[in-house]
Amino acid sequence: MKSHRQELWFEIPARSGFVNITPQVERAVRESGVQEGLVLVNAMHITASVFINDDERGLHHDYEVWLESLAPHEPVSRYHHNRTGEDNADAHLKRQVMGREVVVAITGGDLDFGPWEQIFYGEFDGRRRKRVLVKVIGE
Repeated sequence: MKSHRQELWFEIPARSGFVNITPQVERAVRESGVQEGLVLVNAMHITASVFINDDERGLHHDYEVWLESLAPHEPVSRYHHNRTGEDNADAHLKRQVMGREVVVAITGGDLDFGPWEQIFYGEFDGRRRKRVLVKVIGE
């Protein structure tokens, strides 16, 4: 069995944002040489997410509005976590909702997606470097 590990690094200039990372994951799969297997893609920070959905700007806007209604950033005093000097409790909650990771099947050397599926990095406490792990295993 083959195994390939790669890190993707991001520094989102805003507090939050979504980045389609499908091309980078596809490149990692190609570099691995795996034809049949799985790829794990996970955020290595507890205020960021990796998820699968449609690459549609309106949907991304809806996510941002919905997540902010679930866990508003302001007022930061509402969260016990922020009493430690942080201001990112909302980002931890948003990450919990959006998820840590995705696993995608690899068939014939390609990501085996359903219609419109793409992989995204979701940032909820940006303005600093964070990484995503891509781990490819298979034959």
